[in-house]
Amino acid sequence: MNIDERLDRIVARQDELSALLSAGQQMASDELVRLSKEYAELKPVIGAIEALRAAESEAADLAEMIADQDTDSEVRALAEEEFRALKERIPELDGQLKILLLPKDEADEKNAILEIRAGTGGDEAALFAANLMRMYQRYSEEKKWRSEIMSLSETGIGGVKEVIMEIGGRGAFARLKYESGVHRVQRVPETEASGRIHTSAATVAVLPEAEEVDLVIEDKDLRIDVYRASGPGGQSVNTTDSAVRITHLPSGIVVTQQDEKSQHKNRAKALKVLRARLYDHERMTRDAERAEARRGQVGSGDRSERIRTYNFPQGRVTDHRINLTLYKLDKVLSGEALDEFVDALLNDEQSRRLAQPD
Repeated sequence: MNIDERLDRIVARQDELSALLSAGQQMASDELVRLSKEYAELKPVIGAIEALRAAESEAADLAEMIADQDTDSEVRALAEEEFRALKERIPELDGQLKILLLPKDEADEKNAILEIRAGTGGDEAALFAANLMRMYQRYSEEKKWRSEIMSLSETGIGGVKEVIMEIGGRGAFARLKYESGVHRVQRVPETEASGRIHTSAATVAVLPEAEEVDLVIEDKDLRIDVYRASGPGGQSVNTTDSAVRITHLPSGIVVTQQDEKSQHKNRAKALKVLRARLYDHERMTRDAERAEARRGQVGSGDRSERIRTYNFPQGRVTDHRINLTLYKLDKVLSGEALDEFVDALLNDEQSRRLAQPD
């Protein structure tokens, strides 16, 4: 199928959806929702098709006018100017349409479960993990997303051993998924008397939040243990068995939750994290056959890969996947400049995918 036939099919499908939705009273509500969503997703594609075809048609008319010997010289000069502008504009419109036609990640519109764990570097790694936690909280505020800490394990000096956050909002996973990997920090710890720069790291994992319709978890596949929650240093923070540990027997994935005083709330949060991890595992398994092609791609989800370095003495942040360095350390950590990395990563991935043969 050539590109024009494919575009004709998309236009015909929108016409079909429009007719079906006009008779919406006669269909089930879930079907109405599904078709409405498909129609909404096609709308920007249709707009791009119409803009490209209008520009191509206008360019053809102008070319005909320019070639006509009877065309007035002033009119021909204006037509040639418009024709040159259109010849520059058409490749831009074509590129925008091709991006819209790229297959979409089914998880892009989902909320995100973001997990940060302190890595090598002891207390300094935990302090850096706390920096990253605040960066994503502030970035969420910038994007008008909702962020909630689901589970938090702190150190006594303001560091974070591990935190699990839920971040909800339009396109949350689509943008945050590029954050998966090892984040490295280079700075002089406050406790370092000699002023020597230390390197430490934290690992970020970003999972799409899975709904119950995305993944069915059988009760028989779960082992649920309850125990008494404890705080830092083993001090008791609760006098009842409210902490929950859920083990998914087929996969061996274990999730613990003790932040809430209610066993019921801890169980619900643990199941949400478990569902996200299982859904992410299924997505990775499903994509395994394409692993070779994707190995060098941005957004591959490899959490063992060093993706970014935050150098405090020089005030710079470098993303190693696209060799982009910004001397805006404070603005990146405040969430204000994080979009500069995300936009560049998104553009790089789109370019790679457009360059791949069908």
